[in-house]
Amino acid sequence: MTGNFAAGTMMAAAFALASCAQGPNSTRVDDFAAVREVTARQMTLPSELPPMKAFTSGRISAPARPNSQIAADFLDLSFELESGRTLPVLSRFEGPITLRLTGRAPAILDNDLTQLVARLNTEAGIDITRVASSSSNASITLEVISRNALQRLVPGAACFVAPNVSSWSEYKAARRSPQTDWTKLTQRTRMAVFMPGDVAPQEMRDCLHEEIAQALGPVNDLYRLSDSVFNDDNFHTVLTGFDMLILRAYYAPELKSGMTRSEVAAKLPRLLARLNPAGGSGAPAPASPTPHAWKEAIEMALGGNATTGQRRAAARHAVDIARAMDWRDTRLAFSLFALGRLSLGVNSDIALASFREAEAIYQGLPGNELQAAHMGVQLAAHALSLGNANTALRIVDEHLPPVQAAQNAALLATLLMIKAEAMDLQGRDVEAQLVRLDSLGWARYGFGSDIEVGARLLEIAAISPNNRG
Repeated sequence: MTGNFAAGTMMAAAFALASCAQGPNSTRVDDFAAVREVTARQMTLPSELPPMKAFTSGRISAPARPNSQIAADFLDLSFELESGRTLPVLSRFEGPITLRLTGRAPAILDNDLTQLVARLNTEAGIDITRVASSSSNASITLEVISRNALQRLVPGAACFVAPNVSSWSEYKAARRSPQTDWTKLTQRTRMAVFMPGDVAPQEMRDCLHEEIAQALGPVNDLYRLSDSVFNDDNFHTVLTGFDMLILRAYYAPELKSGMTRSEVAAKLPRLLARLNPAGGSGAPAPASPTPHAWKEAIEMALGGNATTGQRRAAARHAVDIARAMDWRDTRLAFSLFALGRLSLGVNSDIALASFREAEAIYQGLPGNELQAAHMGVQLAAHALSLGNANTALRIVDEHLPPVQAAQNAALLATLLMIKAEAMDLQGRDVEAQLVRLDSLGWARYGFGSDIEVGARLLEIAAISPNNRG
């Protein structure tokens, strides 16, 4: 359910954009081997990388939308699956919840899990505690396995949650049986989250947040949500104020397992007014429908089972559908983002125009500063490639605060690397080196291995005119 599209692949997109803007015969900086050959002669990596940086829980903003909209979101999240199948009743844990961690879990994962459990207690009001890994009767089992083992069984999944099982071996035996059928669930007693332990710390943390949230509450994702991890665009990767409100409502005393959609809908106005007084009251407001054709186009654009040309055509089709629907929301912006990303190295004019329009849409929507920052990194890389240091720095500095608030270390490291190169262009060598070292600490959390961190630093360096031969 969790992917790393928006954070992980942003890197290659930024590099290709900056390079192809130079002209059709310029070096393709998404050809990593060529980049390293060019930049290794001009830039030396630190002999020892700085310590890994990690986020502590910060201030989470409350949702800004009215409760009537949030009620509609709650219903669509709670009574549908991502496949479109309907869930007949609400299901949740009844009573205290226990969680155990099994498998070969790195220490950083254990720390992130401790922070998440604390947030679920304080922000969502859920009675959840960690227990020993040997506690076979735990409500939720978080099992760490290898990425290869996970994807051999469920290709393309970064991590996922399954009902009515407590181990990987039990899941493999019960897979595709009524035991693991979400539509037959009336109350949750056992849930298992499976995730890899051999990926970057940020990817592990992202899996923690979304999959444990889905083990507790909604199992659907909605593209229309701009302030939630329950969205397949994967811009938000840690639980937001909206997500905590949804989970708090899920476990409110007014609701219980086995309630139908209409029964829950009748309770939501007063329930949300109590939990979120600033959102007002009112019956669930009908949400703008998302045609299945648009979802299919976006899924093809993001997927790996088609040629690049087919994916680019699908992204263009998604943009066309969004314009025909007269959307000016996150769905049009995300369609443009996909088109821009897939146009890199093919048509820089389309790529830049798509990113700029997407950024303008996101900036015009309250609470979409993080999404705008994902566009900003593309535009900052382009400015750097042209030698426009002032523009690159302005763009980076504008987008750093929301990226830090969203705890996206990979994107934060990328922006800081661009900032360091822009400072080098201005002759601010000492300041640039300090910013570059700061970026490396975040990059170790965002990208994982020292090899990956070094590769990212060299790839960003290749964008700058200072390092192009």
